[in-house]
Amino acid sequence: MDALVEVSGLTKRYGGTLAVDGVDLKVLPGEVYGFLGPNGAGKTTTLRILTGLIAPTSGTVRVLGGRPGDAAVLKGTGSMIESPAFYPYLSGLDNLRLLAEYAGVSRQRIDEVLELVDLTDRAKDRFSTYSLGMKQRLGVAAALLKDPELVILDEPTNGLDPAGMRDMRRLIRELGTEGRTVLLSSHLLGEVQQICDRVGIINAGRMVAEHNVDELRGEQELVVRATPKDTAQAILTRFGSVHQYDDTLRVQVDPAQAAEVNRVLVEAGIAVSELHTTERALEDIFFELTTELSTGEEKTDVG
Repeated sequence: MDALVEVSGLTKRYGGTLAVDGVDLKVLPGEVYGFLGPNGAGKTTTLRILTGLIAPTSGTVRVLGGRPGDAAVLKGTGSMIESPAFYPYLSGLDNLRLLAEYAGVSRQRIDEVLELVDLTDRAKDRFSTYSLGMKQRLGVAAALLKDPELVILDEPTNGLDPAGMRDMRRLIRELGTEGRTVLLSSHLLGEVQQICDRVGIINAGRMVAEHNVDELRGEQELVVRATPKDTAQAILTRFGSVHQYDDTLRVQVDPAQAAEVNRVLVEAGIAVSELHTTERALEDIFFELTTELSTGEEKTDVG
């Protein structure tokens, strides 16, 4: 399957600051791809390059089979990068009308996207009166105007209340099931886990993982709460990799060995107060990967 977005060795340097450092990324047709990383990791810089807003320092980038910024690529791509910008003195509806006229989009499509993002009732209000969440939704509406094959959204739930976040997640899932491809950047781990098919994790400008969400989470783990914890951790390393999470220990071991794990701990004089299986959360994996990469070097927050 040919990738709609294919990036190899992407680097972006601002003076002495390396914002993106040799990133490889591939987004396949019809998937919702989560681009995950902390603020300042390089997500927005990468998306700016993909949409032709800035040029890379080095590396190769192909979007919809062409170069970012080419007319044919722009025609098939809808995007919202950072905070959406519109004319403040015009209504949301009139802002979309201007964009639609420029892009050759019908008036009917304007009504459709306003309905999709639940802004129909406020469409005639000035943009300057919109809340941050409403501005964000209008930005998504603008990204969908051309009925694009590829939708690139930078932190689309930023500023939304819990109900708005739920509705935005539903919309993004629907876009994926309708055959569109969505590239979604976020620093919200739960959001990515709920709606994305695959995820790429970036930290300090470097790609540290790219996998199917289920593959990245891996198999089930044993959660153990025991005292003394340090002694229990030393014993558990016999069974598999062990890491701490809050006040519990997580052991990557076949859950069928739970009884054996419990027996060994008890025989060693360890007080076991909790032992059960759980799937690894994306949050756990994210912090493991980003902590491993962190070396204490300082980088400027450039997106």
